[in-house]
Amino acid sequence: MKGQRRVSAFCDDVLGTADAVEIARRIESREIGTDEAVDAAITRAERVNPSLNAIAAPLFLAARQAAGQSRSGVLAGVPTFIKDNEAVAGAPLRHGSRGLPDRPSDRSSPFVEQFSSLGLINLGTTTMPEFGLTGTTEPLVYGPTHNPWRLGHSPGGSSGGSAALVAAGVVPIAHANDGGGSTRIPASCCGLVGLKPSRGRLVDVEGAALFPVKIVHQGMLSRSVRDTAVFYHAAERHYRNPKLPEIGLVTHPGRRLRIGFFTDLVEITPSHPDCVAAVTDTAKLLEGLGHSVERVARPFDDGFLEDFFLFWSMLSFAATRFGKQLVHPDFDRTRVEEFTEGLAGYFKENVSGAPAAIWRLRKFAHRYARCFDEFDVLINPTVAMPSPEHGYIGPEVSFDTALERLKWFIPFTPTQNVSGAPAISLPLGQSQDGMPLGVQLASPFGDERTLLELALEIEAAAPWPMLGA
Repeated sequence: MKGQRRVSAFCDDVLGTADAVEIARRIESREIGTDEAVDAAITRAERVNPSLNAIAAPLFLAARQAAGQSRSGVLAGVPTFIKDNEAVAGAPLRHGSRGLPDRPSDRSSPFVEQFSSLGLINLGTTTMPEFGLTGTTEPLVYGPTHNPWRLGHSPGGSSGGSAALVAAGVVPIAHANDGGGSTRIPASCCGLVGLKPSRGRLVDVEGAALFPVKIVHQGMLSRSVRDTAVFYHAAERHYRNPKLPEIGLVTHPGRRLRIGFFTDLVEITPSHPDCVAAVTDTAKLLEGLGHSVERVARPFDDGFLEDFFLFWSMLSFAATRFGKQLVHPDFDRTRVEEFTEGLAGYFKENVSGAPAAIWRLRKFAHRYARCFDEFDVLINPTVAMPSPEHGYIGPEVSFDTALERLKWFIPFTPTQNVSGAPAISLPLGQSQDGMPLGVQLASPFGDERTLLELALEIEAAAPWPMLGA
């Protein structure tokens, strides 16, 4: 297995290449049993995880016990995984860090309860970089997680473990969350659908109210737009935010749209040519589908990214300096990684600029909203380069080098975290050497429905490949 370039769990079992909606239908109609679906996913996990290294803590016994109990929900009986920054009863909550104890949690978080309300059966927790602070998944506590499309390459981050398991076919959907692109980046690297919803759409991350800018949003990763649409519709039944327009169940394409596209965001270093090609090809596809499409100037300057990364470094400073109060009473700061410590140091060196940066970020939502005065949707590369090899932004690299590479890799995604608006990454491109590339579609605050309608139309017009095909 380790000598293979690609790793796929897809096989001729009860799961096949089906998405979550189809698996749930088969279970409901009794074509297959819940226990069969769970056993098949566990067998797949045991076969490919030695190569992928994507599971932080398996909960296979508990999953098999849950499969024997009656369940309700639109995805009842479908196997899944939860990212290792949400408390899951029976699994350690490590946040990808050696500084946190390897002891099982005694309860699940409120979001895990919402996630589980769909009837999903959790098989365990998935790997992530320390505190989700970087765009690749190579933490020292687990070791690097591999991209199933090519071993030795990153699945992205911070939801890299979840992305690797979904792309490889172990489960059809898995939990992800997004503080600077952590759902959309791995979606791009692993050829998946990754929607970052509007702020407040799902149950918040615990402690989110402490953030001066609420940038972290819960979500999930899937292989089909249908799964994503059904997930968000069902999640609204558990928790409905009255301040947001209801998404509803999206099953068909919508109206013709005004679409703007751009391919570069950082002035000094342009996007990789393969990422540019993915966007321009998508623009041509959309024009052929009857939408009004035009190229626009990059809507934000480099100052936004500098403000974002200063705020990002403040989060690292808070986690390392006040970890016992904010994260866990047994947090051991001496065991954090060089990048985490370096990011905290970056904040200390630049702390005088933090108040003004936070003020600008808090005002950014209004600036972002004006981008949609003339457009319904904006499209751009999800990331600025294809999935890097391990070590490009890994623990072997000095902090200064890793930070500069990270800034180039993920310049596009933080804008929606700060504005709170939704964006979805679709696997519409491919690098010259065969790695998936995402194209990001963004809409105004609260308008996930338009994104899902457009994504359904694109998926039907230009289906994307998956490892099991």
